Amino acid sequence: MIPGLVAQVGGTTTTGNGTTTTDSATQEGVRLVEQLLPEGIPGWLIEYGMAVLVLVIGLYGSKLAIRLFGRTIARRIQRPSITQTVLRSVRLAIMLVAVGIALAIVGFRGSDILLSVGVFSAVLGIVLAPIVGSIINGVFVLADQPYEIGDMIEISDTNTRGFVEDITIRYTKIFTLDNTFIVISNSSIRDRDVVNYSAEDERTRLSLKLTVTYEGDLDEARNLMETAARRVDEVITGGPDIRIGSARYPAAPTCYIEEYADHGVQLVLRYWAKEPYKLMTVRSKVNERVWAQLEDADVHIPYPHSHVVFDETSGSLPVEMQREGQPTGRAGQAPEEREE
Repeated sequence: MIPGLVAQVGGTTTTGNGTTTTDSATQEGVRLVEQLLPEGIPGWLIEYGMAVLVLVIGLYGSKLAIRLFGRTIARRIQRPSITQTVLRSVRLAIMLVAVGIALAIVGFRGSDILLSVGVFSAVLGIVLAPIVGSIINGVFVLADQPYEIGDMIEISDTNTRGFVEDITIRYTKIFTLDNTFIVISNSSIRDRDVVNYSAEDERTRLSLKLTVTYEGDLDEARNLMETAARRVDEVITGGPDIRIGSARYPAAPTCYIEEYADHGVQLVLRYWAKEPYKLMTVRSKVNERVWAQLEDADVHIPYPHSHVVFDETSGSLPVEMQREGQPTGRAGQAPEEREE
């Protein structure tokens, strides 16, 4: 009986001028329920009871729809953020329909809604403006695909790094590496520089700069630095070149001569980490290996030295000496000696 009741309540009738109304269907549904229930129950109680029943059916119906169609939608879209947005929209649409039917049952007409919107339109416009802006930017975030749920990103201006936990139409939730949550509105995050460490290829290149003396064995220093990086498990030790755009870079650790500096030859070791999730740990392990490899080799890391040279163009520096216990004059001499 309940499905028939819901069908009658949700039905529509067309008037002579072509408009559609649900008032007659609602009244018929209420009268049907009054006939089925014992006498003596107030009509308003029946109406509110039916409204609550419709809301409960809408709530559980939306959950059932997500269970039935959630996997199918996820397989077709293949993007977690858009999948969750579509499922939220389906659930919201079902609930809005249920709320509309419930309002019609209790006698809340569409003209009342229009009147309320007309009275409070200015206030609602001020309150809803930021939310509408976030929603519009959320659509652009979902369309541009700068990041996806599960990606590791970094907000450049704050150096905040973490994993994208959720993307909604209004905000992005980030689970940081410090075990905290950050919720950023989509209107704000679109104005920031976002670094995505795991967009398509999780491999990340790191570098180590080291200066060695001119007197040391340069080739040995380069070989030892490359060998040290290969002995770290998280570092890619070889294989095909890694392609970035139209350029290709060696996958194995490679040490280059960057420049001939003031205190020695500056070398740059470039290597690739397999995953971007523990870059500081990988960098620390490589630094430890390089330090251990160079400790007993014919390679020296120079200390910066500064030499101060005085010549005839450097000017003069007056030096005054004072005998202990005597006051000094203008030239460091005792007063009685200055009078003579």
